[in-house]
Amino acid sequence: MADRVLLVGVVTPYQYRETVEDHLMELGDLAQTLGYEVVDRFIVKRNHISPSMYIGKGKVEEIRSLISMLRLDEIIFDDDLSPTQSRNLEKALNIEIRDRSGVILEIFAKHSRTKEAKTQVELATLEYLLPRLTRRWTHLERQIGGIGVRSGAGETQIEVDRRLTRTRISCLKKDLKRIDRERDIQRKGRGTYYRVALVGYTNAGKSTILNLFTNASVLVEDKLFATLDTTVRQWKIDKYHNVLLSDTVGFIRKLPPNLMASFRSTLQEAREADLILKVIDISNPHCIEHLKTVDEILIQLDLYKIPSLTVFNKIDKMDNDIFRQVKLDYPEAIFLSALNSLKVDGLRLGILQKLQQEEIKVEIELPFNDVKAIALIRDNGVVLNETYNEESIRMECLCYKRVWNWLKRKLRLNAGTSEC
Repeated sequence: MADRVLLVGVVTPYQYRETVEDHLMELGDLAQTLGYEVVDRFIVKRNHISPSMYIGKGKVEEIRSLISMLRLDEIIFDDDLSPTQSRNLEKALNIEIRDRSGVILEIFAKHSRTKEAKTQVELATLEYLLPRLTRRWTHLERQIGGIGVRSGAGETQIEVDRRLTRTRISCLKKDLKRIDRERDIQRKGRGTYYRVALVGYTNAGKSTILNLFTNASVLVEDKLFATLDTTVRQWKIDKYHNVLLSDTVGFIRKLPPNLMASFRSTLQEAREADLILKVIDISNPHCIEHLKTVDEILIQLDLYKIPSLTVFNKIDKMDNDIFRQVKLDYPEAIFLSALNSLKVDGLRLGILQKLQQEEIKVEIELPFNDVKAIALIRDNGVVLNETYNEESIRMECLCYKRVWNWLKRKLRLNAGTSEC
């Protein structure tokens, strides 16, 4: 039987009731992703947040009366609670208290599949739990295991737990550094490709787009954060061009900062992209707010300067009034349904146009005996034509500006080359 939960949001002078209601709807989706039954939503209006309990004592008493009436198992707050607030609320209400970050971290823990994702999620979770440790968390010693730490004289169990947790955090950070180095090696091998990164709100259809164009067979489910791992696949976009298309972890409002920090290597694929596709679910009535959230996170990650295209997915389910407004506000956006393969050529052409803006045609003349240089040109550009002379070869090829600058440095190309 599913746990019954009450969702709590707070209206302040800086946050309107409509916004809070919208956020609680999303929190409800997060809770349902974990299998909880959302019984009701409780909205509190306050001029300022209580440092001790987040909400006032009067509202705490109101919630206490609802616990038995609604047969509640847990209460989930939409905003992050401090360790003190969480402890005081649990003591006053005698029920498990959670906040949005705790729920998101649990979803990530359930959906992580690869060693990288599991390491990232465990690190973020332990950093979240460390200041919140109480005797409830003595199971951490069993989970960490094998470290061989023993408490000294007078050392309390909570001190042992904290020390074990810090030790595990240190180990996880070292593991992530090693994973980062491995990913850097993989990226260097893909440096000559035009790289396109799918980013966007969770459950917007990024994985479906990746599967459509690359046959990647990535898991697709109609739930929040169905996939957490970055997948990179090659896509032959036309006769002359292959691009690398990467799927990244989805965004959401109020994403825990420590989780963003832990997923830095996953998001590195977006950081090194030549083009970012911002994928938004147009069938969601809050699609514009989702796009604004994506833009805000891209600014936080310092990715906003990378060229981008806005892609509104799921047009087969959209509301016509929303479509007309979005079309008016974002005339250059691309509209498609990846699941039903509707208007997908628009995305192909949009990427091709962006790609061609970064592409130049070059003519290079090299001596026959410079086998290394000829091989590098052929491996890192698209050869359109070759003309053979007695002692040299003239090659006409397409090349990305970034790759061409690298080739010129690598081969010290000067004479016998020209850009068209």
